[in-house]
Amino acid sequence: MNIIFGPVNSRRFGKSLGVDLSPSKKQCNFDCLYCELEPSKSIKEYQEVLSVDEIISAISNALEIHKDISVITVTANGEPTLYPYLYELIVEINKIKKDIKTLILSNGSTINNLKVQEALMLFDIVKLSLDCATQKCLKRLDRAYNNIDIKDIKEGMLEFREKYKNPLIIEILFVKNINDKKREIEELNSFLLKLNPTRVDIGTIDRPPAYKVEALSYDELREISLKFSSKLPIYIVSRKKVISKPSFYSENEIIDTIKKRPLTWDDIEVLFDEKSKNIIKEMLKNNQLKIVNSSGYDFFVLNSQK
Repeated sequence: MNIIFGPVNSRRFGKSLGVDLSPSKKQCNFDCLYCELEPSKSIKEYQEVLSVDEIISAISNALEIHKDISVITVTANGEPTLYPYLYELIVEINKIKKDIKTLILSNGSTINNLKVQEALMLFDIVKLSLDCATQKCLKRLDRAYNNIDIKDIKEGMLEFREKYKNPLIIEILFVKNINDKKREIEELNSFLLKLNPTRVDIGTIDRPPAYKVEALSYDELREISLKFSSKLPIYIVSRKKVISKPSFYSENEIIDTIKKRPLTWDDIEVLFDEKSKNIIKEMLKNNQLKIVNSSGYDFFVLNSQK
């Protein structure tokens, strides 16, 4: 039973030490079509529960071995917020972490629960999934436990955002012909503008999924990203299956492109040829562009943009 995994190097957060709150088996209130774990029936609560002492002991031992940890990432073979002692656990982690950041990766399903919100308030960074903005999609793609309602998730996220002033990151995983439809993207965009997260990560399937579903290409993800408001800091996680070749962009084309959506250097590497990259460097020197960091990623924006 391995409570601790890693550490792994993360471009965003440095060296990350993983903490699995359900190391023995999958325990989740979703059974997502794209999940890398084996299919399993969604559940309401954990059936196997580790003690806080067990988890803290494992973290303490790992921190003794690994002296250069940047972030402790709390996750699970399933959903970490179903762990019944999450508040007590993060209180104890905060006692031993010193200057290490804490991050939790959650599917967002329990965010309307005030006890869960109290626990999440004690994390330095919170990352919530939001694959769907409609109930139909939630049931089809995330295969949510039968008492979970997308309205409760949205209301809970908005309520939590009002209180939580640290980085809140939203992750959307797109699956071909399911949540990449026009209506679903419009609903997600409308809600995210209200939520105002620190960053929105969009990606697709990159590991063998539990069920037979299909990934999108980078080009398709980029097209989707352009359907969201330019006010949202969207980062495309996947760089696999790039169809298009780097192109030349004039200065005006660069301005028009960044107006539609702020770009990261990863985007620029895929989209722009060498001549265009040099133009971007000149625009930075001339203060036409500036770099804004959003929870570990640098976004290129127009200097007039806020």
